[in-house]
Amino acid sequence: MTVEIELKFIAAPEAIAALPGKVSTLKSRHSAPQQLTNIYYETADNTLREQGIGLRIRGFDGQYEMTVKTSGKVVGGLHQRPEYNIPLEEPVLDLARFPAEIWPEGCDVAMLQAELQPLFKTDFMREKWVVTYQQSEIEIALDQGAVQAGELSEPLAEIELELKEGNVADLLHLAAWLGEEGGLRQGGFSKAARGFWLARGNGARKIRPIPVWTPPAKATVEQGMAGVLEQALSHWQYHEELWLRGDKQARHAMIEALGMVRQALALFGGLVPRKATSELRNQFNALEPQLAEPEANAAALCFSTDYLKCKLALTRYLANAEWRTFVDEKSRKKLDGSFKRFADIMLSRVAADIKEAFSQPLTDEGYRDQLPRLTRQIIALHLLAGAYPQSAWQGYIENWQALQQSIVQQQQAWLEAARKHAVQQPAFWLNGAPAKAD
Repeated sequence: MTVEIELKFIAAPEAIAALPGKVSTLKSRHSAPQQLTNIYYETADNTLREQGIGLRIRGFDGQYEMTVKTSGKVVGGLHQRPEYNIPLEEPVLDLARFPAEIWPEGCDVAMLQAELQPLFKTDFMREKWVVTYQQSEIEIALDQGAVQAGELSEPLAEIELELKEGNVADLLHLAAWLGEEGGLRQGGFSKAARGFWLARGNGARKIRPIPVWTPPAKATVEQGMAGVLEQALSHWQYHEELWLRGDKQARHAMIEALGMVRQALALFGGLVPRKATSELRNQFNALEPQLAEPEANAAALCFSTDYLKCKLALTRYLANAEWRTFVDEKSRKKLDGSFKRFADIMLSRVAADIKEAFSQPLTDEGYRDQLPRLTRQIIALHLLAGAYPQSAWQGYIENWQALQQSIVQQQQAWLEAARKHAVQQPAFWLNGAPAKAD
């Protein structure tokens, strides 16, 4: 078993053309292009996918390899996950050769193998360079080909950076260097994800609402901070793909995702000094006006240098836990504290703020003036509410969203009723009285 650490990019033609010249300035070992065919397997009821497992057989130069990738961690386009590789003499599955512990408890491996069928395949030409960059050895792979499921297919043009030896910080710095002239974007959908979607018929993907982050049991404040930022990045990645595929409404969800990051930085700002996030905020300041432009061109923006810098800055902040360098002992103890207790305090502050804003009836102009404030705090509610069951927070958030929609759609007849209903709601969290600032 190895732990694969990769950073995946979708590459525009100009970035592909420039790659050999960029790499030639580094100390590197080049491998000639090689044709690869990967066949992915699944059961009729998606047993493997539900367990976060991917299974394929790869063929190259008359050789074969069987690979299982189990669920790991994905931050932006940075993938960190366990990988098991078994050489084969012929392209036939033999699951018994994998370690027994990789399968779900109670799994009948022989029965599972009998139920597996080829689902889709990827055919592509791979060209590789292994480079020495700072303190690390990193493989750069250029993949060009197609993903195919039955009669459906879509083109594949990716650049993958895999850490062979060294540290993730070097991997991310190399990515930023390669993307200095634009033409790269962090891929939101992997080859496998695209293949599974094609196998289901390639239907339209749906816009997702702002997610509520669900913390693990006994989560710390630091886990909460990282968790909501990772979820914001995932929300951003998903809707970027939809926008590029022609869904114009997805741009608004991307703006929401950037708002999630902004609100997360504000909520945890009392524990993490502003200097820890100064670069990140600067990148967002550069990107947000471009994304807010109604006539923004999806491909031009998503493959731009500013866009890549911003997303890489957030990925690097999370992957390297960059805030830790700036945190003193007092804040460190608070970050080690209970996320649920922190969420209770912050929920009270958020509620107090929006109730104050809408404590009295407002003019039409007054409602519009308060709309950005309301939007920010609705996002904050989503970031904090997950320590409680959905039945507790769903109605509370929906009532504030109903007021938000009444303002946006200028539904004057509903505004006063929506305001009263939202303001008069009882707290769903523990000790719901407004908390004093530290």
